[in-house]
Amino acid sequence: MSDLKTAYCKTPLGIAEIIGDEKGVQSVSVLNDDITINEALNIELPSPLKNCVQQLNEYFEGTRKEFSVKLNPQGTKFQQKVWNALLDIPFGRTKSYLDQSKKLGDTKAIRAVASANGKNPIWILIPCHRVVGSDGSLTGYAGGIWRKKWLLEHESGSKQQTLF
Repeated sequence: MSDLKTAYCKTPLGIAEIIGDEKGVQSVSVLNDDITINEALNIELPSPLKNCVQQLNEYFEGTRKEFSVKLNPQGTKFQQKVWNALLDIPFGRTKSYLDQSKKLGDTKAIRAVASANGKNPIWILIPCHRVVGSDGSLTGYAGGIWRKKWLLEHESGSKQQTLF
């Protein structure tokens, strides 16, 4: 029987819901439901998740570039392999899906790698937002392309200008 705890953290991109236990964080996702958000912010932080909330706050404040939170994502062996490779992409840098496929030893697995990235259960801490198309385009992001763009700009330290 699992003793999973839930915590919430207000971010510039929405309320983050964090789920985990003493074994580590299993998921971090963004909520879009305002009713849940108002209720969530009044819940006391479970002790196994306090460090995660603190580190996310520091990330959004611009004082943290690396996370030292214990992670415990649930997925297939292949997904775990892809998610572990994402952890090697440095803050402020991007890699293409093709780069990720090469790193995993199979350039033909690009669609499977992209699919596994899309199933990443731990928002920001496992930085799937740092993976872009081979041409640098901001392709596919479960949290919405606008969030991916925001995160990449946050990490680059410079706001990109738009033409429109």
